[in-house]
Amino acid sequence: MLDPSSSEEESEDVVEEESKEVMAPQAGARLSPSRTSESSGGLQPSSRSSSVRPSSPSPSVVSEKEKEEMEKLQKEEEERKKKLQLYVFVMRCIAYPFNAKQPTDMARRQQKISKQQLQTVKDRFQAFLNGETQIVADEAFINAVQSYYEVFIKSDRVSRMVQSGGCSANDSREVFKKHIEKRVRSLPEIDGLSKETVLSSWMAKFDAIYRGEEDPRKQQARMTASAASELILSKEQLYEMFQQILGIKKFEHQLLYNACQLDNPDEQAAQIRRELDGRLQMADQIARERKFLKFVSKEMESMFIEELKSSVNLLMANLESMPVSKGGSEFKLQKLKRGHNTSIIDMGEENENQLSKSDVVLSFTLEVVIMEVQGLKSLAPNRIVYCTMEVEGGEKLQTDQAEASKPTWGTQGDFTSTHPLPAVKVKLFTESTGVLALEDKELGRVVLHPTPNSPKQSELHKMTVSKNCPDHDLKIKLAVRMDKPQNMKHCGYLWAIGKNVWKRWKKRFFVLVQVSQYTFAMCSYREKKAEPQELLQLDGYTVDYTDPQPGLEGGRTFFNAVKEGDTVIFASDDEQDRILWVQAMYRATGQSHKPVPPTQVQKLNAKGGNAPQMDAPISQFSGLKDADRAQKHGMDEFISANPCNFDHASLFEMVQRLTLDHRLNDSYSCLGWFSPGQVFVLDEYCARNGVRGCHRHLCYLNDLLERAENGAMIDPTLLHYSFAFCASHVHGNRPDGIGTVTVEEKERFEEIKERLRLLLENQITHFRYCFPFGRPEGALKATLSLLERVLMKDIVTQVPQEEVKTVIRKCLEQAALVNYTRLSEYAKVEENQKDPENVGRLITPAKKLEDTVRLAELVIEVLQQNEEHHAEAFAWWSDLMVEHAETFLSLFAVDMDAALEVQSPDTWDSFPLFQLLNDSLRSDYNLCNGKFHKHLQDLFAPLVVRYVDLMESSIAQSIHRGFERESWEPVKSLTSNLPNVNLPNVNLPKIPNLPVNLPQMPSISTPSWMAAIYDSDNGSGTSEDLFWKLDALQTFIRDLHWPEEEFGKHLEQRLKLMSSDMIESCVKRTRIAFEAKLQKSSRSTDFRVPQSICTMFNVMVDAKAQSAKLCAMEMGQEKQYHSQIDTLIEETVKEMITLLVAKFAVILEGVLAKLSRYDEGTLFSSFLSFTVKAASKYVEVPKPGMDVADAYVTFVRHSQDILRDKVNEEIYIERLFDQWYTSSMNLICTWLTDRMDLQLHLYQLKILIRIVKKKYRDFRLQGVLDSTLNSKMYDTVRNRLTLEEATSSVSEGGAGLQGITMRDSDEEDEDDD
Repeated sequence: MLDPSSSEEESEDVVEEESKEVMAPQAGARLSPSRTSESSGGLQPSSRSSSVRPSSPSPSVVSEKEKEEMEKLQKEEEERKKKLQLYVFVMRCIAYPFNAKQPTDMARRQQKISKQQLQTVKDRFQAFLNGETQIVADEAFINAVQSYYEVFIKSDRVSRMVQSGGCSANDSREVFKKHIEKRVRSLPEIDGLSKETVLSSWMAKFDAIYRGEEDPRKQQARMTASAASELILSKEQLYEMFQQILGIKKFEHQLLYNACQLDNPDEQAAQIRRELDGRLQMADQIARERKFLKFVSKEMESMFIEELKSSVNLLMANLESMPVSKGGSEFKLQKLKRGHNTSIIDMGEENENQLSKSDVVLSFTLEVVIMEVQGLKSLAPNRIVYCTMEVEGGEKLQTDQAEASKPTWGTQGDFTSTHPLPAVKVKLFTESTGVLALEDKELGRVVLHPTPNSPKQSELHKMTVSKNCPDHDLKIKLAVRMDKPQNMKHCGYLWAIGKNVWKRWKKRFFVLVQVSQYTFAMCSYREKKAEPQELLQLDGYTVDYTDPQPGLEGGRTFFNAVKEGDTVIFASDDEQDRILWVQAMYRATGQSHKPVPPTQVQKLNAKGGNAPQMDAPISQFSGLKDADRAQKHGMDEFISANPCNFDHASLFEMVQRLTLDHRLNDSYSCLGWFSPGQVFVLDEYCARNGVRGCHRHLCYLNDLLERAENGAMIDPTLLHYSFAFCASHVHGNRPDGIGTVTVEEKERFEEIKERLRLLLENQITHFRYCFPFGRPEGALKATLSLLERVLMKDIVTQVPQEEVKTVIRKCLEQAALVNYTRLSEYAKVEENQKDPENVGRLITPAKKLEDTVRLAELVIEVLQQNEEHHAEAFAWWSDLMVEHAETFLSLFAVDMDAALEVQSPDTWDSFPLFQLLNDSLRSDYNLCNGKFHKHLQDLFAPLVVRYVDLMESSIAQSIHRGFERESWEPVKSLTSNLPNVNLPNVNLPKIPNLPVNLPQMPSISTPSWMAAIYDSDNGSGTSEDLFWKLDALQTFIRDLHWPEEEFGKHLEQRLKLMSSDMIESCVKRTRIAFEAKLQKSSRSTDFRVPQSICTMFNVMVDAKAQSAKLCAMEMGQEKQYHSQIDTLIEETVKEMITLLVAKFAVILEGVLAKLSRYDEGTLFSSFLSFTVKAASKYVEVPKPGMDVADAYVTFVRHSQDILRDKVNEEIYIERLFDQWYTSSMNLICTWLTDRMDLQLHLYQLKILIRIVKKKYRDFRLQGVLDSTLNSKMYDTVRNRLTLEEATSSVSEGGAGLQGITMRDSDEEDEDDD
């Protein structure tokens, strides 16, 4: 069965046409007449090839080109032949593996991303960010994707990673997951929504973006199929893979497959046995001729022979352990070895090697199918007939019943037997009609002796008729199929005679039995016997064709089996049968000599050809046509080549290199790891052809290093495995003991070790670019581990840690330079892309500072990425990573210092740079107060001190000038102008606008804490400007987060003291202005509390609030600064309240002075009373004195409303109203006391009643406490006025008061209102 090829009749012509098309251009290249048609591939006869002459008008010129072309074609032809020969060896490894299996525990490799796929992914993420997708996302997720897109997807390091073949979709996903984990963890907690839910939701959206419009089910199915092919490959898939690897065409594979009989396991096992015999002979030849490899010591020569023989011994044991039958290993006898291998394998005594008859066990399956019976005429048509069948010694089966008129069945019986020549009995019965009949009547029988070679189709057999049956011509049509067991290789009848067995020339039934992979026996059987009558163990025999032997009658074609001291002659009645027997025995003996049929020898001699090579397998008779076709197409030389004559070390190096190239170019991110199928084939090749393990791994290391040096991504763990194997071999520390080491292996190992060291140091130096974003995962850590292994002098002695540290330190120092150089170049390219018009122009100091800030951002980003992605790998060398970071920052410091030197002395635009760097460094435990950090502090400390000095002077002058020009209007009316007020220059160098939120400083917007205050009346413009500047200055210094504790406390203390002094000055200037304002104001009831008075109170309120924030130190003893300014503010507020109450008292005194004119006994009082009485007779005269009372009440109410509305401190208002009410009652009480002996004038009484009652009620409404309202002074005044009211009622009859009374009545109030 030839699976890969098409049928013989259909494919021969097609193959010939294909071969002509493919190989015709190469025919002219083979001009050497010494090459035969066979050795040149069988494409063209050598005579025809040599007759091809290209025309050449100028031989001297064209001959050179022709020669070069010929050499090129000859090299190509030699390479093609080498690959074809290599493919033959590989095919045999795939067809019958007995050493290796496809590993199932290898790590699964991810699909790698190509350049086109990377561009597609970029476009998908850009579409999402542009809002062109249907994916719903919140702002946080969009920001995360934007950052991922800018940092990872667009990174040139990722492009290099894709180019190196080491970037997979899984890498992209893992980087994004790591990128968002910190973001998600920093999000505020939401009830009912866990962080894990958010994380999984974001990852699902990421997958949707990454996948785009692709159907996830199709992608999953494709991934599943690819993953399956990545794990286990069938033989057909392996053939196809190595056709691609070696460049073998399909028709060449078909020819080789058929000619090599790869579908015949017996032929492949025989081929292996011949190869192993050849390797044993080669080992003996090397030992005899002393043609050893050059070893590092002379003692290894004898060890080398032992290694060769033990390796063959191991292969024989592996082959012996292979089951003979597919169903199990019941026929393998591992104790049985080949006779001539006793020098290698301890075989014991000779009788232990001999087979006994009980060792040979055969099991046959027989199928007996009874179709019909013919010639049954004597029975009535309705009589019942049936058949029985049995294999002698087994159970008996019966067919269904049938009528005699139609005796057909088609019944099959299945039997098993251990007899190579079983007896199958089939009997025909009819049912007996007699009453006393005990059994049915037998009509006839047939006894058959089938063999596995018997025809399988149904045939008519004449039956032996019973005595009482009148039908003498009974025939039965049946089929007997006897299957050949796996351990039976051939069977048939032969004539035989031998010295020890089969001593008489006689025809016997022979079976060639395979007892184990290395043990075959020629057994003769008798009919109905399970054990062989005689047997011949074929170990050590050689089979060949022979001429007819005289004196032996019987048999037409002869062959023999020869061994020292014994010859067995066999004869067959048929030439074809003889060929099949010789071929089967040739496979069994494992002999070197290949028997050639005499007819084939005659054909070869007629053609002038040579006999095939010794190891060529003889095709089965049915496959002779394939061998002829293979010879016709020039494949015979590859098939018949003896594997022992080839340098398999160089062949394996070639196939391994080509396989690695194929692997690196497939769709998987393999990182140099072979697929399971490739590992299986290479393992099998090495074991079967004796490729030294050290040579294999040295070649592998060499190939991997070449790819890595050319930019391919190679897994350092893979390099470590191969290097460790080679190191243990070269240094004599192999797990299986000391082995031979050649000089070439040692020298090549040292060369590769040096190359590997340089590669690893280069990768560590370029760790950001060789392992971008920490991918592949764990690769950098494995690289460091491998470097430590490479630096070891031998496999046992550990390298001193200081030596490893020195190497890594050197690498990281160079890495700092590499990283900063590339970062600077990237920053320049980025800047040129943003502003192409400025390319080549002179750079201004401001532009240089801006570029430095951008560069600082990139520097911080690099340090953060190093910490996030690479710190774990350098965990053992964390101090070296700190040194690397300091070196990296020191390179940046050079550019930073250069940019700061060109800045103007009094410009403060560089502070954002300090804050940016300081915020990053102070959060890093290792870099905080490090070398660069201290340099940064030393650089900016003078600037901070000068800045604070200038700001202190500026603020002091702004207070002075501000209060001189202060209008004391509330800040609400100045809101539109205040934000535009910059800190004044005051004849000083340039003072910057204070940045509240660095790094950008607000120039036209007010601080956020002032917004709420602006909504209501507030302090003056000068005070608000002062508080804003002080707060902004302290915020600015605080946001600097000065890392040095002592200097930071000094700055804080100084600013607190400065704020205390400034606020103290503001309070004092406000107190002076308050007093001056009151002195200039009116003393009559026309006085209204001006807005400026309220503003001054609010200044005190703000000063108190700001002092708690601006003047308080956290250290206990420094709190006195705050307490001192607080005390000053309280005292000042008390004085201001006292002054304002005094002002109110003066106005009340003016009202009482007017009432004094009505005192009893004065001339003015008598005259006024007379005039009013006289005039009232004629006209309605107004109530004298009511306008004074109303004016005063209006003054009080308006003043209360203004103060309540404009002053922002309730405590101050309550305190003011308490003192105002108390002082008013005291003043009225004093005035009444002075007139204790006088009766109040009617009008005096009415005015006082009105004033006292209104004042009491108004202050009560303003929240003055009852204890204050109902004071002793109030009671005195109330009692006096009540008494005066009663007296007036008696004297005037009550009409004079006109309803004004001290009783609790609101009538007059309602009238007045």
